[in-house]
Amino acid sequence: MFIFGGRSGSKRLGDFWMLDTDIWQWSELTSFGDLPSPREFAAASAIGNRKIVMYGGWDGKKWLSDVYILDTISLEWRELSVSGSVPPPRCGHSATMVEKRLLIFGGRGGAGPIMGDLWALKGVIEEENETPGWTQLKLPGQPPSARCGHTVTSGGHYLLLFGGHGTGGWLSRYDVYHNDCIILDRVSVQWKRLSTSDEPPPPRAYHSMTCIGSHYLLFGGFDGKTTFGDLWWLVPEDDPIAKRLQLTPSIPQESRTVMFLDGPSESMAKEVQTESPIVELQKRLGISFSSSKAQVNLVDEAEDKELIELSSRFSGESLLTRDQTACIQALREHWKRSPATSIQLQELGPLLRDYQRLTVHHHLGSFAFDLTSASSLLGYEVHRFFHLKGASQLRMDDIPALLNEYKELISNGEDHTLIAS
Repeated sequence: MFIFGGRSGSKRLGDFWMLDTDIWQWSELTSFGDLPSPREFAAASAIGNRKIVMYGGWDGKKWLSDVYILDTISLEWRELSVSGSVPPPRCGHSATMVEKRLLIFGGRGGAGPIMGDLWALKGVIEEENETPGWTQLKLPGQPPSARCGHTVTSGGHYLLLFGGHGTGGWLSRYDVYHNDCIILDRVSVQWKRLSTSDEPPPPRAYHSMTCIGSHYLLFGGFDGKTTFGDLWWLVPEDDPIAKRLQLTPSIPQESRTVMFLDGPSESMAKEVQTESPIVELQKRLGISFSSSKAQVNLVDEAEDKELIELSSRFSGESLLTRDQTACIQALREHWKRSPATSIQLQELGPLLRDYQRLTVHHHLGSFAFDLTSASSLLGYEVHRFFHLKGASQLRMDDIPALLNEYKELISNGEDHTLIAS
């Protein structure tokens, strides 16, 4: 992860930092090409997995319209020379790479009110051999109002714009903060308003929004008076996260859910399926579920390639000589003894799937018992991770709870084995 610029107090910064996420160590980088001048409220976007493009900002005296490209391999900056018409200088805008173009929307400039224009920059990918140049785009549909401090997040065929800071216009210059969701449909190439099925987060600007699979995670922001520290999910309305939060007895005020009614959810058609033992188990245990067949990725342990590979590496057995059953058992013993802080990200997928398998074995195996009475004893909390599609839906603070439930399932399985013997 790369950090450039910003502001500390009244000072605009021009320092360049890198965080190595393998060892979680920061390094300040110097003398790598021509560093951009100090600035705040610039906007940047990744070009593939080896370059980053940055545009604009405010240096404390003037608005900027320069374009810099960082090579994340050589760690060199270079300024991109652009000919022809250029957007008015600005800060607080958004910058998003879409295919071969950098899209710039909105921002605050020095020549008038907050802006609501959309521009595309070509020539940022060297391999395309295009002459760099800007083009202003005027798209059909319901475009966003002029704003700055908003976010534009790419997800599939859509760009999702949320929030931002605007004004009441030329005559009434009062501040307006937005909480609307607007999508730029890349297929039909037009703006669309996105309706949601419940109350959206409070209006804000200068927040962050990140796309995680089919979900969008919103954090923080500012509404002119209050600095927020809340977290919100924007998810399809039949998503496990939405179901999970609805069933959880107490949800902190700072963690909420907003659900799609239309827009991107149109491409997420529900699958029709017949009732299965897994769905029946979920119902009886009071576990959140949807009709999607992909709701629980229940794979037999002999076919769980990640589990087998991880257990093999853990036990030190070779592919030719390993005993799969013994290796998996050794891995389970490792998880049983491990604290949550030692679990690595690569272990979460196999751990979650093994937890789901053990849940089913526990309730539908040779030691099955009356599920109707079990639901009153176990309750929703005991197996609240059973319905998750994958480890990407886990929050960091879920890991200790998941591991504790996993250890209980391992212990229960051992107890039943002893009784049977």
